Amino acid sequence: MGSYNYYKMFGCFNRKFKINEVGPPSDVVDVFKLYSGGEPEMSPDKFLRFLIEFQGDRGTTSDDVERIMERVLNLSKSHLTRYVFSVNDFFHYLLLDDINGPLKTQVHHDMTAPLQHYFIYTGHNSYLTGNQLSSDCSEVPIIRALQRGVRAIELDLWPSNTKDGIQVLHGRTLTTPVTLDKCLKSIKEHAFVNSPYPVIITLEDHLTPSLQSKVAEMVTSTFGDMLYFPKVSDKYECPSPDALKYQIILSTKPPKEYLQCKNLGKERSSVDKDSYIASDRYVSSGICDASSRYESSVRYGTNDVSCASSSTSQPLSDLLGVDYEDDDDIEDEKFGHQKAPEYKHLITIHASKPKNGTRKALTDVPGKAKRLSLSEQALQKAANLYGADIVRFTQKYILRVFPKGTRVTSTNFRPLTAWMHGAQMVAFNMQGYGRSLWMMHGMFRSNGGSGYVKKPDFLMNKGPNGEVFDPKSKTLPVKQTLKVKIYMGDGWRLDFSQTHFDAFSPPDFYTKIYMAGVAVDVAKKRTRVIDDDWTPIWNEEFTFPLRVPELALLEIVVQEYDVDKDDFAGQTCLPVSELRPGIRVVPLYNKKGEKFKSVKLLMRFLFV
Repeated sequence: MGSYNYYKMFGCFNRKFKINEVGPPSDVVDVFKLYSGGEPEMSPDKFLRFLIEFQGDRGTTSDDVERIMERVLNLSKSHLTRYVFSVNDFFHYLLLDDINGPLKTQVHHDMTAPLQHYFIYTGHNSYLTGNQLSSDCSEVPIIRALQRGVRAIELDLWPSNTKDGIQVLHGRTLTTPVTLDKCLKSIKEHAFVNSPYPVIITLEDHLTPSLQSKVAEMVTSTFGDMLYFPKVSDKYECPSPDALKYQIILSTKPPKEYLQCKNLGKERSSVDKDSYIASDRYVSSGICDASSRYESSVRYGTNDVSCASSSTSQPLSDLLGVDYEDDDDIEDEKFGHQKAPEYKHLITIHASKPKNGTRKALTDVPGKAKRLSLSEQALQKAANLYGADIVRFTQKYILRVFPKGTRVTSTNFRPLTAWMHGAQMVAFNMQGYGRSLWMMHGMFRSNGGSGYVKKPDFLMNKGPNGEVFDPKSKTLPVKQTLKVKIYMGDGWRLDFSQTHFDAFSPPDFYTKIYMAGVAVDVAKKRTRVIDDDWTPIWNEEFTFPLRVPELALLEIVVQEYDVDKDDFAGQTCLPVSELRPGIRVVPLYNKKGEKFKSVKLLMRFLFV
């Protein structure tokens, strides 16, 4: 019995190191034979024909072919003196994701339309390193977001403890602050490392007029010529991403003119002056309504009399339902002061919130470029009740949607509802991870990773009777059918330890494929489990009929089967409208969206 156990244990131990060296799938061999004319070698002109006819790379030239073949043959240490591919060379080429990846790598959308015609890669509380209540604030997550291609950075501005400085933090929480100066310098240094298109800084402003003047001085001195100064025409239509290349844009609520409040009444002695909570409701009698502390204190451009009052501080448990995107209150110790005109004149995209209800805000027609902010709950409710109003609004103005305040662990919501209704700025907690964030990463792999994705024409158009796109429609015709074939996977043996998935045997991989999009396009498929193999071969094909391929995302998740709980083995999300047809290598990413060094899938995409 002892010798049996010894043999069994070490037999299993050796088994985990068994790695099958696989050759090209049968489909790859067949395609090679087709384009090589049945010969054992493929010449450059035949390879060019393959790229144009089978892969759909119609812009490929003979010079491109020569560079590709030279690289592949050099990598394979070939001693051939002429450019020809064997079937293994051909297979090697197919596995190079930088030249045979699933997506176009260049900017190819029209970048000359106004900003509201684009989905914009947008961060939420961009300075937080972790959760929304107690994590550190830092410039590091801002830098990481910009390096990933995020184009909209959110900063919450508060007075320092001495009231003469400006710090960035999530107000009324235990988050530790970072100075505004650090954040601005980091934005300047990293704004355009990934994309030349404009960076929008959305400011949540809780400052006095004097501190707002300091902000104006800081942004102008830090950014210099990079800072965009709005023009008169911007009040009616935003400039284009192309016109704003290498520019920094500010977006916030315009400063308000504070008037001496009448009928203030008796001041409370128990006011906590550090809470910065002010009542914002306009009351015709001039009496403050302290219960409405999250609304604006004075209407724009009027002489309405209002007042600001403070409130006692709240325990953290009372704050969980509050998201400070809606809290734009400003403390001004000296009533009668006007905001610094320099600050006001730096705001390109004026922001607002729905004071009198979401529907009214969506149907009002302001005479300036406007950004409206809605929470994810408000957006979902509006989409269910009057989705057409959202689409009409986003054809002219910018809509920003932000996570609800109870997402204290920095989770995110599903972004598709917002995109289907044309919302340009879907604000996400970039420091987290999860399927919703993977969708965000996938969407902005579009258009060369520029951070700006042109909205489909149907989201910008109206019918003869003013009708607009309805994402809930169940009668949409199939516009395109996508066939996805997954051949094989490889790279886990290089990126993971031999015992990562299973202590005594090779892993048992399977792949799940989701189609995310409008309701009638949603689907889920999965391959069979391949037992005990570091290089699984599936050779399975799946078909997805699509009504709105322009908004469809193909999510791919590889898992390792386990009796108790399956192990994560990689993921990616690909915008269907950007897929390159043909046989492509698909690199996979970890849970945080960081690319694995070696893990990849070989797949084929075919549109019929």
